[in-house]
Parts: sequence; C-alpha cells; structure tokens
Amino acid sequence: MADAADPFDAGAETLPQNLTGPAQEQLRQLVAKIERLEEEKAGIANDIKEIYAEAKSKGYDVKALRKVISLRRVDRRERAEQEAILDLYMAAIGEA
Repeated sequence: MADAADPFDAGAETLPQNLTGPAQEQLRQLVAKIERLEEEKAGIANDIKEIYAEAKSKGYDVKALRKVISLRRVDRRERAEQEAILDLYMAAIGEA
C-alpha cells in the first residue's frame, strides 16, 4: 500500500488521462525551450573547453586556472572565512 505522504506515488486516479489542446501546445513549447537551452548550454560548454585547451597550449596550469575561476565566484569575505578555516584545520593536523 502506498504511503499517503509520498508525492511520487499519488495513484493513477490523480493522473490526467490526456492533455487538452492548449495544454499540449504549452507542453510542446516548454519542451522546445528546454531543448534549445540544452543545445546552447552544450555549445557554451564546448567553447569553455576550447578556451581551457588554448590556455594549456600557452603553458598555463589548467587546474590552477579552474581554481581561480571557482574562487572568483565566491564573495571575498566568504572566501577569506573559508581560507581561515582551512588554515586552522591544516595547522591542527600539523600541515601548516
């Protein structure tokens, strides 16, 4: 027997049997938008991959470059707090 609190097992009686014309069209449009954005995302990911390859070919350390990009996403104060905690932990295990 299904748990009444489980939102993924509501039972067949609550599922729509078919979609109306406007709902079908709306669903098609949503699917098309998502597919278009997924294609754009794949293209952007490929562009980023090419830029990292270019950086590597010019002698840059890609791992360090990725870390720089990651760190720039974090607020300065939050980054300083994370670094302080990291320093504390490293000192605690004798690695400072």
